[in-house]
Amino acid sequence: MLPDDPTTFVQVAEVTKVTEIRVPSGRLIVASPWPEDDDPELRRRAGRELRERIPPGVFRVEAAWTQAPYEFTGERFDGREVAAIRLRVTDAPVARWDMALGVEDEIERVRPGDRVGFNSETNMGCFADATAWPSLTDPFRRFWQESPGSPKQGRDTVTLADDWFERASDDTHRADLVTFPAEGTSVVWLGRTATGSIASVVVADGYRSRTDTPPTDSSD
Repeated sequence: MLPDDPTTFVQVAEVTKVTEIRVPSGRLIVASPWPEDDDPELRRRAGRELRERIPPGVFRVEAAWTQAPYEFTGERFDGREVAAIRLRVTDAPVARWDMALGVEDEIERVRPGDRVGFNSETNMGCFADATAWPSLTDPFRRFWQESPGSPKQGRDTVTLADDWFERASDDTHRADLVTFPAEGTSVVWLGRTATGSIASVVVADGYRSRTDTPPTDSSD
């Protein structure tokens, strides 16, 4: 099978803790932190806030990693990449998965087979507290506004896990934003317990999200 065949079996080699994230409002945004290309004024547009809220608190952000050899210009390399990113709300087992609707999504327009999520032109998504969204995304807007010919000064964020992730913080709101790899249109999944409460919020990256089932590991 080809690597981008959605029927290709994906084996998760490792699940690691990336960091912790503060979501004091319980209102979670899962979207790209970058402004859109067609927004010349780089307005503070609201990100895609999930319709369902999570309990206010501090949560673990974890990454599921795949590892497999690949070939490039005739040479073989050991590949390692993020297959999925998870915000773990509780340690309770996941009994089922649902696609997460945003507050502006109209359930009446969602048809069987539709993929509901967010789109990223920069191959980056994030988890963030909705009430602090303008300040948490400010480092990305300022970086975007720098003149094309001027040297980039870097973003006012903290780099995590070998440059795969970043964290921005708002100490006034005591809230955080954590970025992760996200290619194209990414489906946001809600992992639910047997009682229906949310145990995890998961985003599958790249071609793996086209299988319409999130990668799992033995802890679930």
